[in-house]
Amino acid sequence: MKRFNRVLPLAVFIWIIMGIFISGYALAGGVPPCIAERNIDKLIASEAALTDFSCTFKKFEGAEVLHFNVALKNVSNKPQRFRVHIFLDNGKAVGGLIPRKTKGGLVEPGQTASFEYPVNGMIGLPGEILLKISTVTP
Repeated sequence: MKRFNRVLPLAVFIWIIMGIFISGYALAGGVPPCIAERNIDKLIASEAALTDFSCTFKKFEGAEVLHFNVALKNVSNKPQRFRVHIFLDNGKAVGGLIPRKTKGGLVEPGQTASFEYPVNGMIGLPGEILLKISTVTP
């Protein structure tokens, strides 16, 4: 019983420290990485620079599912539209166009545009990702 009395306060202390660290990270606006960088294969067009690729869990169609945040910068000298494909190791895939609609124009040189892609039915993190970004001829 003596040993239990020494271990319990240590365990409670560790849990409190972890809680402070995690809540501080969340309050600071930090977004944890999706998976390790070595498990992401990237095929990115030369006209684009990936400025953000992160994950969050949010509600989508009534369930808490994985969302990918993708932000791209146009590094070419012409306005561009980009096609994004995200392939997961479990066979699921999501993607779309940035900008989604061209009514407001394309992504101008030097400008950044982003979109959030929900993965319906995905309640955990993937093991590996293939991120493919290409240009679309306007």
